[in-house]
Amino acid sequence: MAWDEWEQIKTEAAGQHSTAMQLNRSLDERDPGGGPPGGDLKVSQQDLAAVGDAAYRLFDKLGKDGRDAWSVSQTAAKDLRAQGFELGDAVHHVQDRWEKQLKTLLDACAHISNHMDFTQNAHAGDEQYIYGVVSSIATLDEGFTERTQR
Repeated sequence: MAWDEWEQIKTEAAGQHSTAMQLNRSLDERDPGGGPPGGDLKVSQQDLAAVGDAAYRLFDKLGKDGRDAWSVSQTAAKDLRAQGFELGDAVHHVQDRWEKQLKTLLDACAHISNHMDFTQNAHAGDEQYIYGVVSSIATLDEGFTERTQR
């Protein structure tokens, strides 16, 4: 590639609006594709509950149905080994890997579900605390107002 050709490509690329990911800065609020201005993350208690509920349902379903093939696979692996087939070791290996992956996924689902419950409770506690502090300030203000009006 010649130098002139490289310069032309750079000039053309600079003139085009890129939709690629941009790191180390937030999108410009004037950018029409930039999403909501300010970039603040907002979530409601309903959102948290929905995520936690979905994670729990997945955990429950995987816990019940994720091991349906375990017994049959173990029996097949044992029978294949007994008949001298190396495939028995492979079936056992696959079943063992499945079990490890299933446990990892179950742990992740439980973690997500529990974390959503914790987050909901923590934020509810924060709301209670803030309400208490603000209420105390209002009560103090009333006391000062009563003193000045005497």
